[in-house]
Amino acid sequence: MTIRRFSSRTHKLDSSFLLEHLKDARSYKRIAGYFTSSLFEVAHELIEAIPEVKIVCNVDIHPDDLKVAKLRESKMIGRWNEQDIETEALLNRDRYRRLDSFLAKHGQVIRVAPDSICGFLHGKAGVIECADGRKLGFMGSMNETSSGWQRHYEILWEDDSPEGVAWIEEEFEFLWNAARQLPDAVIREVKRRGYRREIDFEDIDDDDVAPAALIESPLYRQGFSLQPWQQGFVSECIRHYHNHGIVRLLIADEVGLGKTLSMGTAALSLCLLSDKEHKKRKPVIIFCPATLCEQWQTEMIDKLGIPCARWHTQKKAWLDPEGRIISPSGQQFIAKCPLRIGIVSTGLMMQSSPEKEYLLGMRFGLSILDEAHKARSKQGFGKDAGEHNNLLAFMRDIAARSDHVLLGTATPIQTRPEDLWDLMGILHQGSGNFVLGNDFANWHWPEKVLPILSGEQRVTQPNFAWELLRSPLPDVDSSNEPHSRKLFRLIREDLGLLNIKKWDIKNPLTDLSYDSRDYLEDELERDIAGASFFQRENPFIRHIVLRKRVTLEDAKLLPRIGVDVHPQRNLSKDEHTFTSLFEGKALRTSEDFQQAYAEARNFGKALAQSGKGSGFMKNLMEQRICSSIVAGLNTAKMLLEGRTVQEESDEQLIEIKVDKNSDEIAVLERMIARLEKIKQDPKLEAIIHYLEKEQWLKHGVIIFSQYYDTARWVADSLAARYPDQPVGLYAGAGRSRLYQKGDSVNIERETLKRMVAEHQLEIMVATDAACEGLNLQTLGTLMNIDLPWNPTKLEQRIGRIKRFGQVRDKVDMLNLVNEKTVDEKVYDKLSERMQDRYNLFGSLPDTIKDEWIEDIETMGEKMDEYIDAQKQANGFDLRYTSTMEPSEKDWRDCSDVLSRRDFSELMTSGWSDTK
Repeated sequence: MTIRRFSSRTHKLDSSFLLEHLKDARSYKRIAGYFTSSLFEVAHELIEAIPEVKIVCNVDIHPDDLKVAKLRESKMIGRWNEQDIETEALLNRDRYRRLDSFLAKHGQVIRVAPDSICGFLHGKAGVIECADGRKLGFMGSMNETSSGWQRHYEILWEDDSPEGVAWIEEEFEFLWNAARQLPDAVIREVKRRGYRREIDFEDIDDDDVAPAALIESPLYRQGFSLQPWQQGFVSECIRHYHNHGIVRLLIADEVGLGKTLSMGTAALSLCLLSDKEHKKRKPVIIFCPATLCEQWQTEMIDKLGIPCARWHTQKKAWLDPEGRIISPSGQQFIAKCPLRIGIVSTGLMMQSSPEKEYLLGMRFGLSILDEAHKARSKQGFGKDAGEHNNLLAFMRDIAARSDHVLLGTATPIQTRPEDLWDLMGILHQGSGNFVLGNDFANWHWPEKVLPILSGEQRVTQPNFAWELLRSPLPDVDSSNEPHSRKLFRLIREDLGLLNIKKWDIKNPLTDLSYDSRDYLEDELERDIAGASFFQRENPFIRHIVLRKRVTLEDAKLLPRIGVDVHPQRNLSKDEHTFTSLFEGKALRTSEDFQQAYAEARNFGKALAQSGKGSGFMKNLMEQRICSSIVAGLNTAKMLLEGRTVQEESDEQLIEIKVDKNSDEIAVLERMIARLEKIKQDPKLEAIIHYLEKEQWLKHGVIIFSQYYDTARWVADSLAARYPDQPVGLYAGAGRSRLYQKGDSVNIERETLKRMVAEHQLEIMVATDAACEGLNLQTLGTLMNIDLPWNPTKLEQRIGRIKRFGQVRDKVDMLNLVNEKTVDEKVYDKLSERMQDRYNLFGSLPDTIKDEWIEDIETMGEKMDEYIDAQKQANGFDLRYTSTMEPSEKDWRDCSDVLSRRDFSELMTSGWSDTK
């Protein structure tokens, strides 16, 4: 029994120790330090031949993150991808292949130990059972890498004493039992890198376009991936591209299922497919409400690595993702976007503007409309009833000038199913005139086919069925159902159209063979899950993709996380303080606030009387003061100084400026005087109460406001109260900040997100402008400082923490509204419909309309009408269940990648220099 000492200064450690003892060894146990791809690089062939190998590595992942396998995978891949993939994978290709080969042969022989168990594994040691049965223990400073064994200065002690070997084995067994298996996703990434190669754009197969472009995007580099239903939507787009040459689809997934990412990925795929086939780059335009423009831009760059330009309605110029102007100013420059994809507010398209005319003079490769249900026919019984609103008329013209059209909405059928025909009418324009069939096809008329689609009327007569089938005539690949596919094939074979893209035919039913007609009659009699043939097979099913949250939860594709909605007295830990703060569901307010609020209402009335305010404009000051006293004061003072307050609603651009000596001036002065008397905003008191007395701070908290003024005030206030606690402000481009110890700095949004993911930041304040794409599952509570009159936004907010990786079975959400305000009345009606802890807001309308608020009882009735309509059965579940499941071909395995240089060139071609 001896101790031998080695130094890399005097010995070659790999040959004088490691290789000598590993030859024909029986087992090898190793505490190896940090997990890297260079494991086994030195003694690969020898280790491969050892019957028993066990290696424990380090991984600096928070213990909470290790509890969820999916999050554990993403964290490890994210760590790896902090390095430059392109260079690292090329230089170490052989290393990855060796590691892949070893893992394929030996299985799960590597485990990763979290810092919470052992701290960082600086103690490196191992035990080798030699060919003759002797056991050697060794300790040293080297990692299990070529650098550790061959290049670095290292020292090593060899100890073959029984007590020395037993001591090392005891330490090893503790770490091995505490560690977790190497995630499958990491093993697959090892293989992918071993065979990774950059290929030319022209050589990518159509079905591989999206993964080739996305596998090394920020989303995948961070260890995440598209959800199966998002990937399924992209696959559906590619199928339509192959079937029709163009894509006309409406994605109607419920709120919170990531439609932005689905449509963004589809946009990328269609850009690349079109470029490849036509050798010509065409502009891509995205229309969405003003409140979503920055969200779209952020999501595209942060998740997909696609830089998009955003048109600034007031500055009349294009902005990059950092909010910098990147084009000349002027209305005409809307037609000269400096990047491939431009984002424009639908509010601008709701009114007459020169910008609309410039856009209507262009042709687009792809047009996307988000929140598409805002494009609709006018309702009611007046002379304008049935006319297209401005957005619908504009989008029909744009669709006629676009190759591909994608529409997105979480509410495809509001309270009137007929609204759906407005959206299908957009898809049908121009090259999409196959969507509903020829001008005389039954599918154009709701009154003719709604009873069929709803199941009230069953089609039994073959002649009528043939009328419905022959225009538009389905492609064989337009259905997933085997019997329907067989019927469509028989029809096309009979008519000589099997390989011809023709959708409108005049042939009578008698032109079909007897076998085909018999098969048609059989299909008319056959139901699937209670749905008749034309409920399952119709243009609406073919062009509308709809997936429900509850279906995804039932399929275990989404976590079923409960939500406790506060304030609730029965959930409070401190009822005395709770009672002093709240009256029912609303915050108690002072006489000064109530008088200031009354003046805010008077301000709206004064605007209306002067002809300058109605609808959203009339309510603007009310909403600001209901958000926070600071937001109300700042807005009032701006107006009093003669400055213009600008805000874009979903449907229009609002500008308010008050005239000197007007009634509005006097109202503002009275309101400011009242607000300045208020020493403490009750909303801040409530926030502090929940952080401290209700102990939400220990779970981590995200605090949302729709206004930057309010968010900044909350962040400033909390940073002052908790100087030792880092506080983040996550806002629009250039306005994010990090606070600590009485100071603050500007910070990138990505850095804030990373700090939350690493559990370094437990208080985050955010605006809605930065909400989309923000993954905060390490935080367990959420506060809404103000109540946007848009339940969709509330669902998006809770979706930031109600996602994979959330360790709490039930999260907490606090909604703050002031008593005796319109917010209290709106929230009272909303909260009655927020009791389903698993499907919060999932079936509420996207927007609470101004006319509903005038009569609160009407608002409740309108919501109930909407909810009942959403509960009705439809044929979409049968069609799109298969697109929710993970596909056999996982994009994360894609080893043929589009180089970032080629990708950048394709996506940064401006509209003025498209080829």
